[in-house]
Amino acid sequence: MSSIEIIVFGPLLAAIVAGLGQNFIGKTAAKVITTGGLFLACALSWPIFLGFLTGNEKAYVEPVMQWVQSGALKFDWELRVDALTAVMLVVITTVSALVHLYSWSYMEEDPDQPRFFAYLSLFTFAMLMLVTANNLVQMFFGWEGVGLASYLLIGFWYKKPSANAAAIKAFVVNRVGDLGFMLGIFGVFWLFGTVSIPDILAAAPDKAGSSIGFLGLRVDTMSLLCILLFIGAMGKSAQLGLHTWLPDAMEGPTPVSALIHAATMVTAGVFMVCRLSPLFETSQFALNVVTIVGATTALFAATVGLVQTDIKRVIAYSTCSQLGYMFFAAGVGAYSAAMFHLFTHAFFKALLFLGAGSVIHAMHHEQDMRYYGGLRKHIPLTFWAMTAGTLAITGVGIVGIGGFAGFHSKDAIIEAAYASTAPWGGYAFFIGVFAALLTSFYSWRLVFLTFFGKPRWAQSEHIQHAVHDDHHGHDDHAHDHHDAHDDGTAGYHPHESPWPMLVPLGVLTLGAIAAGYLFKYDFIYAEEGGTAFWAASTLYFNEHLIHAMHHVPLWVKLASTVAMLTGLFTAWMMYIRKPGSAQALAGHFEPLYKFFLNKWYFDELYNLIFVKPAFWFGRLFWKGGDIGIIDRFGPNGSAAAVGLGSRIAVRMQSGYLYTYALVMLLGLVAAISWFMVQAR
Repeated sequence: MSSIEIIVFGPLLAAIVAGLGQNFIGKTAAKVITTGGLFLACALSWPIFLGFLTGNEKAYVEPVMQWVQSGALKFDWELRVDALTAVMLVVITTVSALVHLYSWSYMEEDPDQPRFFAYLSLFTFAMLMLVTANNLVQMFFGWEGVGLASYLLIGFWYKKPSANAAAIKAFVVNRVGDLGFMLGIFGVFWLFGTVSIPDILAAAPDKAGSSIGFLGLRVDTMSLLCILLFIGAMGKSAQLGLHTWLPDAMEGPTPVSALIHAATMVTAGVFMVCRLSPLFETSQFALNVVTIVGATTALFAATVGLVQTDIKRVIAYSTCSQLGYMFFAAGVGAYSAAMFHLFTHAFFKALLFLGAGSVIHAMHHEQDMRYYGGLRKHIPLTFWAMTAGTLAITGVGIVGIGGFAGFHSKDAIIEAAYASTAPWGGYAFFIGVFAALLTSFYSWRLVFLTFFGKPRWAQSEHIQHAVHDDHHGHDDHAHDHHDAHDDGTAGYHPHESPWPMLVPLGVLTLGAIAAGYLFKYDFIYAEEGGTAFWAASTLYFNEHLIHAMHHVPLWVKLASTVAMLTGLFTAWMMYIRKPGSAQALAGHFEPLYKFFLNKWYFDELYNLIFVKPAFWFGRLFWKGGDIGIIDRFGPNGSAAAVGLGSRIAVRMQSGYLYTYALVMLLGLVAAISWFMVQAR
């Protein structure tokens, strides 16, 4: 068995053993098997990635089995390994392996640990199947597998109504996007006669300029196909319009949030657009749509993140915003920059989510930042890890020298948007800079509310319960309830997380610090390595744009840094220097505040347009169609007729001999009369 087969199928085998054999092997064995399988996959993935960086690895396709042969439709299950696949392999397996290890302690008290770890490994397998696909059908199977596993993980605590609702929401919204993806695949097969990705990309330039009838209109064929495929990406990567599921996905356990938001499901759409980038390059209209949607999503999510109080929701909206950056980078033609930000984002976003989980663990499951404060002295390792993640996502660095991961990747996207000649490049640039300011503000707001200032723990019901339980000897988090002073702590003493949670934080911190600087030349520099690296993949590497983005004016390079510093200073003034000014500002701009707090009223709009009409039609067909017509004249009507007949028959069954003789006589008379009439 080759290394790529072990990487892909190892997590699947581990998921089957842990899921189906949990009653036989126990929870410890299930955790060991799944975690060991992911660390093995991670250990095998990095040499492949480094091999492509050094030029020692060549792209290849590993056949698995013959799959479908029906007329002109032919495709096999094959594992494609190239530079683009290698990037996704290290992202998926590294984050997933660390999430598995982290979950040993975070999920320690959960009675369903084997099921949880089986779901994690199944999720990882589906994503690996997706990124190794050599045809669109295999990609779609992985696409749907990720959707299924995400439904199971988000709704893992199924006894919690909000978790069930979030899981259903994610499932339904993603099916809307998947419909577009399916239609795109159907259209591609109709046009190209194949679902093989290399064959499609090779033939794509020859199809440019063709037209097709669609909904009574004559439209550009490639634009239509690319937009349908992009709708699939919008659902999976939570772009504006199909974004509503992503923030609610944090209702699952925190390790799930890290896995979904950092490295797997949400990156699938970006990966698909980059994998099919030569196809998208045939339609400027489709690229314009990608640019507009991506930039607007970055702005939308950043504005909503400003007013969130749940620590996980702030990070969730930041994910949505950063995905917007990746998409508008692809829209302006900087696909390598999009993949570079996907790569660095995996490290610092997983770090932020797992760091948030460490804070929640220390604060007895409290997630509202309004009830934090002063935690840096109590959980110093978590504090420094989250600070590193914040420095990375806000893009802290010095032009010409270096900086944290986001400084290299996000700044590259902003510079590429400015250097691009795409029609909407300017819009993407200004939105990107403004979103960077907002990102800096809400990210540092999270840090200040959580780790600085006076403790506000006593206001939390979770903390009150913890202290009360400790007073009765049930909780080891809190101590000495009677000696508590009026210092906002209520006598509660948070403590640092155990080592299985801290080790992943340490590893991810290194990635948040150094991943951008170490790999920038291979991702976003032409002569220094980018051209050779991406040549071993299907990704379209625009050398002209890459050269141009490195020669933009100095003020462009400084724009995101100035935005970051502005956001940092504003957050410091409002939450450290003048506490309470944020509430005053929210009251002064109450309509705008409510607009952001209600997430631009997308949920309310969708409830009005889709949910209520759906329920109305459901009740109509149920009461009017099913009960009023089908049941009335179908089974219920038949049963009523049989019942009526039975009652008449019962009345006729008197039990007297003369009654039966009368009936026989009447029947005989009727028969004779009928024969006499017929004889005439």
